[in-house]
Amino acid sequence: MFLDYNQNAKDRTTCSAYSVRPLPDARVSTPLHWHEVPDCDPADFTIFTIPERFAKIGNPHADMDAAAGLLEKLLELAEKDEAAGLGDAPWPPHFRKMKGEAARVAPSRAKSAVKKPRVKMPLIVVANSPDKGAALAGLERWKRKHTGIAGFLTVDDVLVDSMRGRSSTWTRIRVNLRHVPEALRPTQEIPDPDDDPTREWRGKRADK
Repeated sequence: MFLDYNQNAKDRTTCSAYSVRPLPDARVSTPLHWHEVPDCDPADFTIFTIPERFAKIGNPHADMDAAAGLLEKLLELAEKDEAAGLGDAPWPPHFRKMKGEAARVAPSRAKSAVKKPRVKMPLIVVANSPDKGAALAGLERWKRKHTGIAGFLTVDDVLVDSMRGRSSTWTRIRVNLRHVPEALRPTQEIPDPDDDPTREWRGKRADK
């Protein structure tokens, strides 16, 4: 459990269930059942679709208060961490420094930190599409084309990323060739499909 207590600071606004978010398609902050989470698309939940969804399935949060959790174990863990010198997470930067608070800069960004060279992974893009199914179909075509390579890949070598566009998400699929011998690694080809909805926008921005 992660308690983002900074969201309860005096100058923060909390997004409540069924509130409309400030996006062009008027998306709604929507409670979901757990089985809906892996394949959900935020763009599906708008002021135009939520009334029908609510009438059909009701409110997944309706019985939330009937299954209240307890914080005793979490508080015990916090006490043990404090006794071990782990302390609180940093407060927002505009708050005064709190007693016992750790440094507010991330260790990797501290002036005294020793920067390690970043290792670049051999990644290639195999599919770009607003349609996740089309992107996954492109991945399967790539595997059939490179049958000798696919056998070297592990499950976490295939990266299926949900990318955020200006008002919607799209799917990018990359393959990490770290387990493939260098002599056998295919070069970057034109992704199939290659429908990146942000390409035109990024091109115009680069021209300015």
